[in-house]
Amino acid sequence: MNQNLDFFSAFLIGLAGAGHCIAMCGGITTMLTSNISTTSSLKWHFVVNYHLGRIASYATAGAIAGFTGSLAAQSIGMPVAWLRLVAAIFVILLGLYIGQWSFLLTHVENIGKHLWRKLQPLAKHVIPVKSNKQALFLGALWGWLPCGLIYSTLTWSIASANWLNGALIMVAFGLGTLPSLLALSSGLSFVTDFIKKQLFRKITSLLLISYGFYSLFIALQLIL
Repeated sequence: MNQNLDFFSAFLIGLAGAGHCIAMCGGITTMLTSNISTTSSLKWHFVVNYHLGRIASYATAGAIAGFTGSLAAQSIGMPVAWLRLVAAIFVILLGLYIGQWSFLLTHVENIGKHLWRKLQPLAKHVIPVKSNKQALFLGALWGWLPCGLIYSTLTWSIASANWLNGALIMVAFGLGTLPSLLALSSGLSFVTDFIKKQLFRKITSLLLISYGFYSLFIALQLIL
């Protein structure tokens, strides 16, 4: 499959999961713009650094996942097509999860909770945020929050079987999450209200499920 299509798909996953992003990261994003006693421009510096840190963590996880996929392909001879098959299944599960038709992905989220329990206490050292460095660190920390969207996209990083492509896939995902979170920071309630609507969630869920089945079909063609 075209690598550019993988990047676009990762961006779409971030975009389609807007409602989930607001639920998971909306609180910290709102805190950065509403509970900081400083100038408006400096608040936005904090927001930018927070998202830079968050996406940097995604990229790090993607690079690790891509390198892992490379090892699986080269060391144990696992065909990349099989990795893409697994990734396609995860996209379908993600669509079902966002559409609230199936919650199997919550079991996958539980895997990351052990790591998050160790990282979460570190946040108290940078809250309230008073500097760009603290905002950057908080974002980097929050990037490891257990999330079905992240884990589903990481399967595409694994399937890329390349550390750089794996990192870029997660960067594309992170960029896809920005519109909804920046709208929340800007107080654009009409945007966030629309994103939270059931119709928006169902449509984006169906798009993800459709893409998942398309990817599944392509992977099966490569295998068979």
